Amino acid sequence: MKQACYHCNLPVSDRNRVRTRIKNHDRDFCCHGCASVCQTIHEAGLGGFYQQQTSSVLPAVDLEYPLEFYDSEVFQAPFLETAKKGEKAITLISDTIHCAACIWLIERALGQMQGVLMVRANLTDKRIRIRWDENKARLSSIMQRLADLGYAAMPYEANMAEVQAKKHNKQMLYRISFAAFTMMNLLWVSIAMYTGASGGKYQNYFEWIGFSLATPTLFYAGYPFLKNAYTGIKNGFMNMDVPISIGALTTYFYSLYVLLGLTDVGEVYFDTVVNFIFIILIGRYLESSGKKSALSASTSLQQLQPKVALVKTKNQELIKPIANIELGDIVIIKPGERIAVDGVIDSGESEVDESLLSGESIPITKRVGDSVFAGTLNTIGNIEVKVIALMRQSTLSQIVDLVEDTKASRSKIVCTIDKVIPYFVWTTLALATLTFVYWYPQNFDLALLSATSVLIITCPCAFGLATPMSIAVASGVAAKRKIMIKDPDALETLSQIDQVVFDKTGTLTMGAFRVNKIVSSIDRQDFLKLIASIEKKSEHLLAKAIVSHAKGLELIEAKDFMATPGGGVSARIDNAQYWVGNLDFLPTKTLNSNDALLASSAKLEQQGNSCIWCANDEQILGFIALSDQVKTDAKVVVERLKKMGKQVTLLSGDSKVVSSAVAEQLSIDNVIAGVLPQDKVAHIKALQKTGKVLMVGDGINDAPALMQADASIAIGSGSDISVQSANLVLLKSTLSPVIEAIELSKRTQRTIKQNIVFALSYNMVMVPLAMMAKVTPLFAAIVMPISSLIVIGNSARLKRLAKQLKN
Repeated sequence: MKQACYHCNLPVSDRNRVRTRIKNHDRDFCCHGCASVCQTIHEAGLGGFYQQQTSSVLPAVDLEYPLEFYDSEVFQAPFLETAKKGEKAITLISDTIHCAACIWLIERALGQMQGVLMVRANLTDKRIRIRWDENKARLSSIMQRLADLGYAAMPYEANMAEVQAKKHNKQMLYRISFAAFTMMNLLWVSIAMYTGASGGKYQNYFEWIGFSLATPTLFYAGYPFLKNAYTGIKNGFMNMDVPISIGALTTYFYSLYVLLGLTDVGEVYFDTVVNFIFIILIGRYLESSGKKSALSASTSLQQLQPKVALVKTKNQELIKPIANIELGDIVIIKPGERIAVDGVIDSGESEVDESLLSGESIPITKRVGDSVFAGTLNTIGNIEVKVIALMRQSTLSQIVDLVEDTKASRSKIVCTIDKVIPYFVWTTLALATLTFVYWYPQNFDLALLSATSVLIITCPCAFGLATPMSIAVASGVAAKRKIMIKDPDALETLSQIDQVVFDKTGTLTMGAFRVNKIVSSIDRQDFLKLIASIEKKSEHLLAKAIVSHAKGLELIEAKDFMATPGGGVSARIDNAQYWVGNLDFLPTKTLNSNDALLASSAKLEQQGNSCIWCANDEQILGFIALSDQVKTDAKVVVERLKKMGKQVTLLSGDSKVVSSAVAEQLSIDNVIAGVLPQDKVAHIKALQKTGKVLMVGDGINDAPALMQADASIAIGSGSDISVQSANLVLLKSTLSPVIEAIELSKRTQRTIKQNIVFALSYNMVMVPLAMMAKVTPLFAAIVMPISSLIVIGNSARLKRLAKQLKN
């Protein structure tokens, strides 16, 4: 007994039958491949495809490597990105992503897979970022799902992606050249037809020439459109190439129908088919080039990573690819070369330009034991660097990942647009059908060409690119200005903030404390040694300054060390308990003693010093006064924020006197001092009652406040940019990027609104004109890609802001 395969409709016999349960029904298939594809389609929630299927189904795309390769640790190692324990993350790249509809389908289908924790597909650079639970999902199953959906993907690697891009561009240029050749030849045929050959004895001859030129143009030059349209229909989802392909095929087959003499009326339109395929190919190519140019600011970061390095072994020096370098390897860096790895100097001395990370143009002297970072420039000396981080864990990779995460992230407005896009194509098909039905009684040719024009001229791509393109360009501009945007929604929130709250230490001030005075009731040197011995175990900036000042003294071992955030530290030395910190942290019974010490500290605090006290069980022993320098641009930044109409607040855990002294220098009127880290959240909430709040802190003690604020900026450093709590991270130690970030957010929101208004206006104007038969298919093919190019070009204008901010 023979039946048809449920998937491809080919014959199924008892010999080749594969029976699989699909949605509680037993279905017969001709092979395991069809059964697998069918399961994939239903699991993705796209089973409606089988109700619309009218023809057999072609096989899914092939994977580049055997399936088992993708689960190999050796294969994955060069591509895996930083992720939580038990999870894996990777970025894939697929040249078959070409419109917002593809993004929707990929994210929906992969997101439904068990163990897949996050999927972010990016239309601007055709990358797919995936994070999965390694115990519940395999990379091979993810790659297979993509292949089943028609998306040929491969792990992203900068140099490999460049090779793939060149290969894709080469193929595109071949198709464009072929279409250009046939279009020019058909132009002469059209001229002949329009100048007298039409209706003459050579008419049929010229029509067959048109057919012979249009056929390979449609099925070779137009193959990408036909293939992508087929993939969309196969998965029950309409992408932008569906209406384009329907328009081209309908015009072509109608022309063939006339050519074969199956009707006595009508004209052939082979020249129209060739012309709009050529124009759309040109538009796609220019669109791709425009995206690449617009995103050059972020792409240039990846180019700072050297591809190979000179590795020192016991017997010789070997050139190794960066991906093959291991922890502990010794890498030789010569003068003028970019440092290839994160590591510490094992031998030699040089000056290193770290402007990539810090924004400081003055080279920094590096000696044995000092840290160096990938992408920075070695200027004058030979150095040997011991590798402490692999390529994917380097500081440069973290910076690039932050930029890429922003480009791939889905802002609220992007999510809204993505929900609309799937209905866009269906609406286009409905309007085209309506146009054909309306004009058909008057003139079949007019109805056909008008409907084709509607199919071609409608452009959801401009609408889909409006927001992600602007965000991608903005993230690149920000990266050049040493601003890492982690959350794209922050670009919207920053433009709406009413209040800016600054932490003091490490934010408004340099965080580089120095000891100004030691006041003690015991010997000053013994007192310094005592405090330094306890503070040696603390990571606080004040503690480090005290320990540094005590350099050369023989410190004592402190036991039972305990730190209290916002208070101080305590420890036991020689069986005596000591407390070191602010005055409120000391034992209550000691606070009424030594009035002279209290008066002396009050005077020093009025001058902007911070006092670190020390007491034992019985009395206050004294204090150390430390001062911190206000950042050079802090006053200018505060003044500019006030001119922008922002209310500025200083929120600090330091004493009221010290905080007020700093606030007075910077003309900050609102001061909230003496606040513990956990209590800063309550003050942020109180401020949020009167408007949106931006919190600027150093990302250490300010984490809860940064998370509570509507938008947050962490002052990071090149060597530690993984600040988890903030929306934005500044790699510079200065505050001017705060103003730059706000200006960038305003310009980005303005650009997004312009793009959306243009995309909507374009479709609202051009689609009715096409339905009114005022637009030809050729004109539609010219205008449609131009609409996307205008959106890309408008987004690219954000790059000018980088120059304006610099000036």
